[in-house]
Amino acid sequence: MIRPKVLKLGDTIGIISPSSPTSKENVNKAEAKLKEMGFEVKMGKNLYKTYGYLAGSDKERAEDLNNMFMDEEVDGIICIRGGYGAPRILELLDYEGIKNNPKVFVGYSDITALHIAINQICNLVTFHGPMVSSNMIDDFSEFSKDSLYRNILNNEAIGLVENPKGEEIEIINRGISEGEIVGGNLSLIADTLGTPYEIDTKDKILLIEEVGEEPYNIDRMLTQLRLAGKLEEASGIILADWNDCEAESDEYDDSLTLMEVFKDIIKPIGKPTIYNLKSGHCKPMITIPLGVKAKLNANKGELYILESGVK
Repeated sequence: MIRPKVLKLGDTIGIISPSSPTSKENVNKAEAKLKEMGFEVKMGKNLYKTYGYLAGSDKERAEDLNNMFMDEEVDGIICIRGGYGAPRILELLDYEGIKNNPKVFVGYSDITALHIAINQICNLVTFHGPMVSSNMIDDFSEFSKDSLYRNILNNEAIGLVENPKGEEIEIINRGISEGEIVGGNLSLIADTLGTPYEIDTKDKILLIEEVGEEPYNIDRMLTQLRLAGKLEEASGIILADWNDCEAESDEYDDSLTLMEVFKDIIKPIGKPTIYNLKSGHCKPMITIPLGVKAKLNANKGELYILESGVK
């Protein structure tokens, strides 16, 4: 895998919106926040645009992403938010240009589609981490900031990934596995199946997180991954954060719980699996480098990042 250049305070961060729009107020706050954190900032030229539930047309959003990777003044790129829209620009990305101009690229949620495509096509490490409007402009905790900085401002392997205090990692299946970490948001992972951008989980540690989905929807998407062989091909599984994934619908009198879904679908696979690593739609949030080698010790509920995501 190609590792981007380590960042330092004073470097220029490009802000883009590959998915849904945010308010002009939040765009301005995002720029101010990164400057407050010690970075120079370059804004995507289409950041203020909207096209329904999208932050501009597909062409405009892809253009911003491509331009930030090609721009010699830009050292790293952070998405302003997720939402929806990243899958629509996958065919418009300049993968050769991205591969030849590797840079730190940070985001999560809908950005999962971009992580998977860039990891697999460009062989470039990216970062499942906080976004400026979604996570940084209000209540960006020291824990979340430190986790991000340890990944992008430090070129040494992180080693043991530690949860916030009071958050215990649970064990679903015991065992030890090694492999590159891939994945992200469950909905987006499932959406790649049957496309040219289908996630490759063979001998990889699969990170999965989700937000606001009821257990029957989690069941549906995990079953899709299982039937596609993606769970069995993985060397290990990290069930990260599952914020607000509880049964609320009146359609079922007695829904399965989230943990019952995991025990029905994940446990029989038998792969080393942990639950409740706080990476995803949660505060505080752990940043995880995607595409780097890691060790999952599910006997102890521990994840070790074995190499740095930057050089």
